[in-house]
Amino acid sequence: MNEEKLPIAEEEIAPLNSIAPDLAGLRILFVNVFGVSFPDGSWTLIDAGIPHSANRIRKWADESFGVPPRAIVLTHGHFDHAGSAKVLADEWNVPVYAHPLELQFLNGTSSYPPPDPKAGGGVMALLSPLYPSGPIDLGNRLRPLPGDGTASVLPGWRMIHTPGHTIGHVSFFRESDATLIVGDAFCTVQSESMMAIAQQRPELHGPPSYYTPDWIAARASVDTLASLQPKTLAPGHGQPVSGADVPEQLDRLAARFVEIALPDDQKQQNSRVA
Repeated sequence: MNEEKLPIAEEEIAPLNSIAPDLAGLRILFVNVFGVSFPDGSWTLIDAGIPHSANRIRKWADESFGVPPRAIVLTHGHFDHAGSAKVLADEWNVPVYAHPLELQFLNGTSSYPPPDPKAGGGVMALLSPLYPSGPIDLGNRLRPLPGDGTASVLPGWRMIHTPGHTIGHVSFFRESDATLIVGDAFCTVQSESMMAIAQQRPELHGPPSYYTPDWIAARASVDTLASLQPKTLAPGHGQPVSGADVPEQLDRLAARFVEIALPDDQKQQNSRVA
């Protein structure tokens, strides 16, 4: 297992229920979902957790927002981010949006490439062949996110195409306060390790290595996100963080991506990442 670490100070941890203005989250086992609210009282759900988590998400949504969301938006279609999307979309009667390149994994057409249980080591990586790989079929609920980076269901936020972990992976950035919803472009926990997930010790890591097929694109995506100089991070895996040092920390992840993010057994095979 890659032991390189970029620790994050405890005082930079942001509360999950109040990450930034109008942004709250919910952790379901090892993955986060987020709610973005708007001045008119509406809100949008970002990601939809693992399968069979619809009841928990709905209860949190009722308590936090009081009304169904205007839409569900997916950072990507892996089982831990889209697992309850169909159930929730049907119950709420709302559309589900994803990047056009991701639609094939969400309309019943294609399955994701198989995970690599050797990548990164750790129990979560070893268990990865057991994870659902699709295809998920969201039927007529599914919609493409617009190619210009805007979306009416996320006013004030810009979509950033951040491939690598999947070909249609996206992150979302709010320039007004430099808040970044990361998806799995990188993590603030070592996602391959069950112990690290249980402890939730905040550290900057690359995307989940056992499910990341394109390391060249993954590094370019981290470079892109670091160039935004975000001050608040809301990741799919790990704790949200916020503070003046966050941009510098993300710059360090980008600069040391090979040693921090790339699995040891991949470094020789992926020399072009450097």
